[in-house]
Amino acid sequence: MLGARAWLGSVLLLPRAGVGLAASRRGSSSRDKDRSATVSSSVPMPAGGKGSHPSSTPQRVPNRLIHEKSPYLLQHAYNPVDWYPWGQEAFDKARKENKPIFLSVGYSTCHWCHMMEEESFQNEEIGRLLSEDFVSVKVDREERPDVDKVYMTFVQATSSGGGWPMNVWLTPNLQPFVGGTYFPPEDGLTRVGFRTVLLRIREQWKQNKNTLLENSQRVTTALLARSEISMGDRQLPPSAATMNNRCFQQLDEGYDEEYGGFAEAPKFPTPVILSFLFSYWLSHRLTQDGSRAQQMALHTLKMMANGGIRDHVGQGFHRYSTDCQWHVPHFEKMLYDQAQLAVAYSQAFQISGDEFYSDVAKGILQYVARSLSHRSGGFYSAEDADSPPERGMRPKEGAYYVWTVKEVQQLLPEPVLGATEPLTSGQLLMKHYGLTEAGNISPSQDPKGELQGQNVLTVRYSLELTAARFGLDVEAVRTLLNTGLEKLFQARKHRPKPHLDSKMLAAWNGLMVSGYAVTGAVLGQDRLINYATNGAKFLKRHMFDVASGRLMRTCYTGSGGTVEHSNPPCWGFLEDYAFVVRGLLDLYEASQESAWLEWALRLQDTQDRLFWDSQGGGYFCSEAELGAGLPLRLKDDQDGAEPSANSVSAHNLLRLHGFTGHKDWMDKCVCLLTAFSERMRRVPVALPEMVRALSAQQQTLKQIVICGDRQAKDTKALVQCVHSVYIPNKVLILADGDPSSFLSRQLPFLSTLRRLEDQATAYNGDVAYALVHCGSCYCHD
Repeated sequence: MLGARAWLGSVLLLPRAGVGLAASRRGSSSRDKDRSATVSSSVPMPAGGKGSHPSSTPQRVPNRLIHEKSPYLLQHAYNPVDWYPWGQEAFDKARKENKPIFLSVGYSTCHWCHMMEEESFQNEEIGRLLSEDFVSVKVDREERPDVDKVYMTFVQATSSGGGWPMNVWLTPNLQPFVGGTYFPPEDGLTRVGFRTVLLRIREQWKQNKNTLLENSQRVTTALLARSEISMGDRQLPPSAATMNNRCFQQLDEGYDEEYGGFAEAPKFPTPVILSFLFSYWLSHRLTQDGSRAQQMALHTLKMMANGGIRDHVGQGFHRYSTDCQWHVPHFEKMLYDQAQLAVAYSQAFQISGDEFYSDVAKGILQYVARSLSHRSGGFYSAEDADSPPERGMRPKEGAYYVWTVKEVQQLLPEPVLGATEPLTSGQLLMKHYGLTEAGNISPSQDPKGELQGQNVLTVRYSLELTAARFGLDVEAVRTLLNTGLEKLFQARKHRPKPHLDSKMLAAWNGLMVSGYAVTGAVLGQDRLINYATNGAKFLKRHMFDVASGRLMRTCYTGSGGTVEHSNPPCWGFLEDYAFVVRGLLDLYEASQESAWLEWALRLQDTQDRLFWDSQGGGYFCSEAELGAGLPLRLKDDQDGAEPSANSVSAHNLLRLHGFTGHKDWMDKCVCLLTAFSERMRRVPVALPEMVRALSAQQQTLKQIVICGDRQAKDTKALVQCVHSVYIPNKVLILADGDPSSFLSRQLPFLSTLRRLEDQATAYNGDVAYALVHCGSCYCHD
């Protein structure tokens, strides 16, 4: 902890009870890298609270954030605070006037960010303090993940946790000296309010500035040493078998046998863990641990899909569950969750053959197509948790998604014929999804009473049990429930919608390209693959600079649905390149269009040039020039709500080596895995995606080559045969017989392969497979 907690308290002159971590029902775990605004701060936080979206009041003069593109910064454009965006103008002012910088980081769909804006940043007195005694800087963490990571590292090291909004005080040289997350506006019995914190920091800056600067330098030096990730004297990464078993054991110990998942409340969908368990099962199929891994992953996915964390009316998944039963969610919906969960449910279908999982995957992508898609093919970032219950009312969390019994009864009054007792469609739906007159949300999950009498739909019984309860046919019950949900969906359209963050991020768009490509390939649905193709086209058209070969991090929805960029543009970070390259590789395997593979290779070259650490191995999260002035240049070492970009890069390098045979990429992968060896050895469960990459590297990828005409039916059928089987560590290559093709130039042996019996033929090592008329594969030695 760097011994900084006591120091933090002394700086602020806080009472002992005011230091430490406090969590509300919106509490987050830093291990999950959750994006919701929760408390990890130098002061405790009140449980619960209202989120709001302040409207731009015409009588107020806008601050300079009015000229920004970020939806989050624009939400603060009418605060009585002299806000600056992150940049040289703010830094120069701080140095010239010798003032500390107040840095506030959040994002536009963040519940507790709304709370702090309403309570503190709209307060005239607090606005004066921030404007007169500090240089106040607002950052959208989704635009500048490098800024967020650097100062979140400081906050987590000095206060035992993290979350958003994140508020940090910096020296004019950008070194942090005090930090926290949500601060209430005024003092309470056991907490210090934001106004008091500002006054005390102002006083300390005037009286003890040299001490603050010395302590800041000391903490920064300690953080630099602690955050260093390097190969050191190691020549090779650790044993994959050892890391796999250790990671599995750590997950097994924390598994919730009843409800699935791997933590107490709050519970997060963590697709990287589920992906690891599926891979572990594949390599341990004949063992008890292998069966256990499969059971844990499938059970977790089923419980999540039946719970309230899934939107049963409009599909898609909410951010996390506030309880261990997956019942009451934090209602925010993030693009990156939808993308990764679509893949996880597709894999579950591959493994189990149970269409329950494929239906969930299709529902997720239906939601994204309807609610998070730009007409030009890109994907929006998120939908908020908060919305007004009715037009003109103050926003409340979950208002768009919850139901009263009265509403459902009025919408579904039709009698159900053939039931063993008088029954309406509404009563059937309420029984199946657990709705009650008093509401099915516990007061402990609703400390402010905003959800009193409301219900979150969550599956309480199987279709078979519901049918048996009322003496009905299972298919009749399925039809009645689907019809009822559709009527609720149509009624919900008339409610005020949650705020949409229409910012588009290259990284998350890359994840979504993977989501559509993988699911489309597994299910054999060209329509879904077309969404992936359009997403990739959008990235190349709007988020790629041809002249420099660089990706742009962000673009925005302009008037009339146009696409706009900030000026100057926000250039891509490591995760943008890693996730887009993964998306393009998945799209190539789904479509066999080599242009996407070619672009992936070029982007990987650019990534290597901009981010590779030639001394220590692995990739830095940001370009050296882009992060100039920041006290740390980090390598992300945690697979959480999103996989770390280094973990994804390890997989990408292996796959690119399989597609091209270029030894440099295999060498880089080994160096990367070696650099993260110590972290994997110490806490493998923190890097399950990298442990998967380690296994793939040491076991080698399966190279499956299909020889045939891309448009021919037998080729498509053979490709679909490959996609129907769960083979995570593979590269799938189409050899069309053209020696001048891109892939034949990379791998000359491709031009020597021939179709057997004039049919599309798949080669795996020395074995060839051809498709016969029955649609199954047979082997030719």
